[in-house]
Amino acid sequence: MAKFLHIADVHLGIKRYNLPDRTSDFFRAWKEVIERHAIDRRVDFVLIAGDLFDRRNVDPQAANHAMYMLRKLEQERIPVIVIEGNHDQHDTTTRFSWLRSFSQWRYMKLLEPTWSEGGAVSLEAWNEEEARGGYIDIGDARIFGTNWYGTTVGNVLPALGEAVRQTRRPEATNIMLLHSDIEGQLNRPIQNALSISKLVSLRETVDYLALGHTHKRFDIEGWAFNPGSLEACSVDEAMVARGAFLVETDGPRIKTEFVRAGEDYFQRPFNRVVHEISSDDDPDRIRSEILEVLRRECVTSDDLEDEQRPIIEITLRGQLAFKNSLLRLDRVKEQAMEEFQPLGLIINNKTVPKQLAVAIGFNRDTPRGEREMRVIEDLIKPDPRFGHRAAELALVVVEAKRLALEGESPEKILRYIEDRLFQPAPTDAAEAVCAE
Repeated sequence: MAKFLHIADVHLGIKRYNLPDRTSDFFRAWKEVIERHAIDRRVDFVLIAGDLFDRRNVDPQAANHAMYMLRKLEQERIPVIVIEGNHDQHDTTTRFSWLRSFSQWRYMKLLEPTWSEGGAVSLEAWNEEEARGGYIDIGDARIFGTNWYGTTVGNVLPALGEAVRQTRRPEATNIMLLHSDIEGQLNRPIQNALSISKLVSLRETVDYLALGHTHKRFDIEGWAFNPGSLEACSVDEAMVARGAFLVETDGPRIKTEFVRAGEDYFQRPFNRVVHEISSDDDPDRIRSEILEVLRRECVTSDDLEDEQRPIIEITLRGQLAFKNSLLRLDRVKEQAMEEFQPLGLIINNKTVPKQLAVAIGFNRDTPRGEREMRVIEDLIKPDPRFGHRAAELALVVVEAKRLALEGESPEKILRYIEDRLFQPAPTDAAEAVCAE
């Protein structure tokens, strides 16, 4: 039997939103997970499936944050098994990496397969004297390591699977660590993500696949597990389940317990607000409206401890009848920070000028030329220099575009623009363009 803690994407040393305290948040999450769910619950070992650090050039603070807990684990005689992720992998021009150094210093065991120039892969047993190897035995578990392969993971996985099959330990729990994109597990399309069909091809040889890289929790068929990042690396990630897996195994039999961020250990609170503004032409009124929304949706932080102070994100949508700069969102942020005292405030301005929203009123049957003319005309109208000639200048823009698409020379297009600017266009020409 084996009992272990599976974590990934710790991202020590991370810097986001220009908030120094966020680096401390990631350390606190790492510290509490290790203390509460590795040391206090007496696991046999800890697995880190890539991205212990946020960058390959580890700064001193991040190194200290790592060492603080690695030493505690060493004192408790709990080994740490790790693989490189895309954030902390060695540079392509050298085999050096900070994870390799930590491994050489005996604070962790970095597992890596050996690849020959011909593309063959071998998994060598861990050599304690040299502090290197492709797999290691701890109690009733045999643990296999991999590298970060990026978009080539689908090509190398069959060879890795065969190497594991030849090296697996019968009657033990065979575990493999892998840091990779997995098909269907991200909100955005990823080319060359590892397909589920190739992933499950490992199931006959691997009893527990310890995944990392995607910052949310998921599992595949009760066999491949991804815990997600320990802390939220962005506001979007704060809304999904993330954490760690506490695992007990008996040969191929797996029992997992999910350790949830924000419930079972520290998680910085986030508060997301969406506000739809009108096309009111009074910036002062809109600023007051935004502050009122924040007062209604956000808890004031006077009585909150430092770790309870949230990061607030407000997204503004709708139409503005004036320039964005007149809204002076810097004033809103300054007043909100003083009043609510959050750790940070992010204002996402997704509003559009009122004239850009004109196309909303068109139906599908409205000719493209008419829609194009209307949008351009409404863009010109607010300008006091040219507003009185909006229809004429919209025609010039559309015709200049047509000439460019037909391959006319820049000189000819320029002459056309000059002629039309000084000679008003006939009405029937505008109607002809709109009808095309």
